[in-house]
Amino acid sequence: MHILMIEDNESVCEMIEMFFLKEEWEATFVHNGKEGLNVYRAAPDQFDLIILDIMLPEMDGIAICKEIRKESQSVPVIMLTAKDSESDEVIGLEIGADDYVTKPFSPLTLVARIKSLLRRVNNKESDHSEEITYDIETEHLKMDRTTREVSLYNQPLDNLTPKEFDLLFTLANSPRRVFSREQLLQLVWDYEYFGDERTVDAHIKKLRQKVSANGPQVIKTVWGVGYKFDDTEKID
Repeated sequence: MHILMIEDNESVCEMIEMFFLKEEWEATFVHNGKEGLNVYRAAPDQFDLIILDIMLPEMDGIAICKEIRKESQSVPVIMLTAKDSESDEVIGLEIGADDYVTKPFSPLTLVARIKSLLRRVNNKESDHSEEITYDIETEHLKMDRTTREVSLYNQPLDNLTPKEFDLLFTLANSPRRVFSREQLLQLVWDYEYFGDERTVDAHIKKLRQKVSANGPQVIKTVWGVGYKFDDTEKID
């Protein structure tokens, strides 16, 4: 295993390195935030786990974690936070850190948390290898939000734009529920086009054209109200 540890206290890194060596873990230590992010970006597949201190020169751990999560949702991240800094812990977890360790800490504690995190990650990977799970799975539709893959009537629907995917996901996540145009603007566009309900109609029209190529129409109009997803129509 290869760990990237971004920590500006060199003496802490030297001590931690001895414990990593006992575990036969390879480690790269970087003492500057911006430099650490560049090291990760230069070879993202090289690192199996990242340890981030919050307080770092040039770029703090929170900002680094945000950037890493834009590029990878899978690499495990442990954040090092100052004692009693509950806000840092909450922020770190909200932006995608998998765990945190509070300073000052015992190297053995850090090693134990690393092993625990890797066990959880490995168990998840094992579960996914045994059975593919979908965020949405109705009678005729399957959607995976992570991979953005869509299957409708046992055929891939792979030419959707990001907004079309989000629109279909929102409707299909509550089958047969009627959404008004205003609700869809709020849920899909986050009021970006608030007041312009024609935006919804235009996207629904394009989405329907693509959906109809796979089989019976699943995007239904409820006149005077809005739209709903319904794939219960029988296939001839």
